[in-house]
Amino acid sequence: MRCEIRLLRPDLLARFGMPGYQTPMAAGIDLVACLEAPLVLAPQAPAVLVPSGIAVHMADPAVAAMIYPRSGLAHKRGLVLGNGVAVIDADYQGEIMVSVWNRNPAGDAAAAITIEPGDRIAQLVFVPILRPEFAIVDQFSATSQRGAGGFGSTGIAAA
Repeated sequence: MRCEIRLLRPDLLARFGMPGYQTPMAAGIDLVACLEAPLVLAPQAPAVLVPSGIAVHMADPAVAAMIYPRSGLAHKRGLVLGNGVAVIDADYQGEIMVSVWNRNPAGDAAAAITIEPGDRIAQLVFVPILRPEFAIVDQFSATSQRGAGGFGSTGIAAA
């Protein structure tokens, strides 16, 4: 797959390094905080958009990019994405912005998170996309074991 990338903040990226895969088998590239100065996130404060300094263009409707939190930052420090997971469509050409949020409990000043310029704050993963043709039906063509069973209908005990 070919993916074009534009460096929108080349002066900062020259200092921080190009986003890339950190190991030969990494699923995603780490996105860096393209900031001029440190950003302090208070616990439970509204989410903030952090620029990544890059734009990508996949130009293929069978591909999308997803932004996920970095697991260590999320688990150890409480830095998560403000929107859970972000979807970058194949035709989007603007700067990738990362919505960050400090999920730590409110009122604990020690739980503030400081993002330094150049910190790796999220990861970008490219995924295949299926775009089915929809067929409107009065009934499904087959039944399933679960049927219309909703939340919790399969229980919680291990099989």
